[in-house]
Amino acid sequence: MMTTTPVETITPISGHEVEQLASTEYGRFVDLLVSLDDGGWSSPTDCPDWDVRAVAGHSVAMMGDFTSVRSVLRRVRSATRESKRAGVELVDGMTATQVADAAHLAPAELMAEAAALAGRTAHWRTTAPGWFRLAPMKADVGGKEETWKMGFLLDTILTRDPWMHRVDIVRATGSAHVLTTEHDGRIIADVVAEWARRHGQPFTLELTGPAGGHYVAGGGSGEHLSVDAVEFCRILSGRAQGSGLLAQAVPF
Repeated sequence: MMTTTPVETITPISGHEVEQLASTEYGRFVDLLVSLDDGGWSSPTDCPDWDVRAVAGHSVAMMGDFTSVRSVLRRVRSATRESKRAGVELVDGMTATQVADAAHLAPAELMAEAAALAGRTAHWRTTAPGWFRLAPMKADVGGKEETWKMGFLLDTILTRDPWMHRVDIVRATGSAHVLTTEHDGRIIADVVAEWARRHGQPFTLELTGPAGGHYVAGGGSGEHLSVDAVEFCRILSGRAQGSGLLAQAVPF
C-alpha cells in the first residue's frame, strides 16, 4: 500500500541535497545525450522552435553560466542586450544567447562539455557567495511577474530545468527514461509542495509511475487527482493543458 505524504511535511531542497540532486541530474542528462543516434539531435521538442540540439545547447550553456559570479554576470549582460534588441523578456534573451553560443559545438563536443561541467556546476551552486544568493531577480510564472532570491534559482530551478529538458528529449526521441524514487521522486515531491503552497487548496493527489507518490492537503477534502508523475510536471510547466488545481503554474 502506498504511503500518503502530507504536503506540509515535505522539506525544501537545501544544503548538501542540492549538490547531490544536481550532480545526479547532470549525470543523467549527459547519459541521455550519449545515447542519442545522429537523427535524434534534429528531432523537434515541446519547446517552441527548439530541436534536441538546441535544448542540449541551452542546457550545456546554462551549466557553464553557473560556475562563477563572473560567468553569471557575463551572461546577464549579453542577455540584456539581446532582450532589448529583440523586444523580449530577459529570460528569453538569456536562453537565446545560450543556444547561439553553443550552436558551433558538434554533438560530441556538447556531450564532452556537459560531462566536464557537471561536477563543477553542481558544486558552485552550493558554494556561491551569500550576497549573491540573496540578490533579487525577476521571473515570470504563469504570466505573472514574481521576485525571487537567486538562492531559489541555485537550489531549485537549476535542477528542475535540466530535469524537464531531459523529459523533452525523451519525448522527442523515444529514448529510455531513467526515473527513480530517490532522485526523480524527490524532485517531483518538491514540485508538489510548491504547487500546494501556490494554490493553497485541499486535495488528494495520486502520482503514478516510478517517481510517483500519494500526497494530501487539508485532510483529503477538495479535488481528488490521479495523473502520471511526469505528466503532472509537464502540465504545471505549461507543456500540457491542465484544469482545476492543475491550472496552477509552477516554475521549471
